[in-house]
Amino acid sequence: MDAKTPKDSKTVMTDLVLPSETNPLNNLFGGELLARMDRAASIAARRHSRRIVVTASINHVAFNRAVPLGSVVTVIAKVSRAFNSSMEVYMDVWIDDRESGQKTKANEAIYTFVAVNETGNPVKVPAINPETKEEHIRFDGALRRKQLSLVLAGKMKPNDATELKALFV
Repeated sequence: MDAKTPKDSKTVMTDLVLPSETNPLNNLFGGELLARMDRAASIAARRHSRRIVVTASINHVAFNRAVPLGSVVTVIAKVSRAFNSSMEVYMDVWIDDRESGQKTKANEAIYTFVAVNETGNPVKVPAINPETKEEHIRFDGALRRKQLSLVLAGKMKPNDATELKALFV
């Protein structure tokens, strides 16, 4: 199985924020943005693995900036690292200023997907070869994030989390 690069899975979804998707402050509902990110991440994971994929976890979401009614929202998703059957997908969310057209990063998120066969059993996925500086940073951090998630879920002993221990020793 040949390794792939993050750009092989790159998924860009652009949409408009409509009135039915906003809260009383006329900003996009957080749940609506989560759903958009889940769809983009799912496509990225599927492009990487060429398999059926399921959302395993939402590891991190940062709602750094409100997304106002009428905004053009772009979600960019790429697989940042692949493990055995799981893939970490990193997403950046951008909004276009209505008047200037300037793009501003509004939010980011990290989801984990698992590739499965037709009976729902996990299957192996290709490795990732990061190319850019940002891709290398996200790739390197993915193992720490995975170990932290496993420790918090009780699936890994803290002493076995070598990448996490290295941060403190």
